[in-house]
Amino acid sequence: MAESPISKLSNQYHEWVRVHPRAARDFRDAIEDLLNDAGVIFDRVAARVKTWPSLKAKAKKRNANGDVVYPHPWDDIHDIMGVRVNVFHSTMIPEALTIFGDSFEVIKSVDKAAETRVAGGFGYGSHHLVLRVTEDMEDLADYVGMRFEVQIRTVLQHAWAEFEHDIRYKQGSGAQPPQVDRLFTLAAGLIELADNQFDEIAALKDPDEHTDSDIQISAETLPGILAVLLTGRFPRSRSEHYRWLADLLETNGITTMGQLENLLNEHDIQTVHDAMKYRFRPGQVRLIDDLLLNRFGESHIDATAETGTRRDRRQRLISRLKALRSMRNKQ
Repeated sequence: MAESPISKLSNQYHEWVRVHPRAARDFRDAIEDLLNDAGVIFDRVAARVKTWPSLKAKAKKRNANGDVVYPHPWDDIHDIMGVRVNVFHSTMIPEALTIFGDSFEVIKSVDKAAETRVAGGFGYGSHHLVLRVTEDMEDLADYVGMRFEVQIRTVLQHAWAEFEHDIRYKQGSGAQPPQVDRLFTLAAGLIELADNQFDEIAALKDPDEHTDSDIQISAETLPGILAVLLTGRFPRSRSEHYRWLADLLETNGITTMGQLENLLNEHDIQTVHDAMKYRFRPGQVRLIDDLLLNRFGESHIDATAETGTRRDRRQRLISRLKALRSMRNKQ
């Protein structure tokens, strides 16, 4: 007797989960590293594997004429692995979309916020992507070919969506009072207004005040110094990473703005860019880490390999140094 589609799906799902017990952590870490390297400032990345009851319920869905919505559920359902990225303001969403487009194969891209505006209302704001892992993503080498879903929202959009979901879908099937819909619409409009205000604040925040070359580098002064030296050419990184970057610079004897300016010379930036073959415009922290590696080689690896949050930082630095030396040999 032929195996039923749901039984087949169950076997596929549970075998995949058995083989990939760390899948959610692997995707979360890979996406965090990707965004950090590209200088996309975000609040948090969350990843989850869809539970079997949820997947089974989705696989059983039928459309109005009674046909199964997902005739080949393992291939047709794309959110078995789901990733959510929360950013602080909406101007970061296009940057994140560009990075994902450069790093994965984009199967589908839907702007839910735009759909809501076209419909003439307020409400759910999020950008949804369906992506396929390619061989370019070394951190996800065990998942090449897999499709997964990414949702990108601002923190305010996320708060609205979570609260609405809790009220509308977890409080039973009874109809909500009309006042609830009206208040949700009002709250969504206020959130959209607040997001717009945050965008304006972000646009005004970058410093343009030039400082002396002997100013001392610290975690607090470093973002402003880089704003002057790089003039917006490379994206800012997350605030907490500047303390680590200041430590990297100090370890290599770079403690003043003038010394940092010397490190950020055009020739070395171009060398690093060509050797690394970035799929994206690198963030400030990633760029400077590569420039330090280019200048100090093994001493940078020995001094900093055990710092930061990446477990395999030493091996990453060794691979990047090899690429740098290969580029120099070609010049």
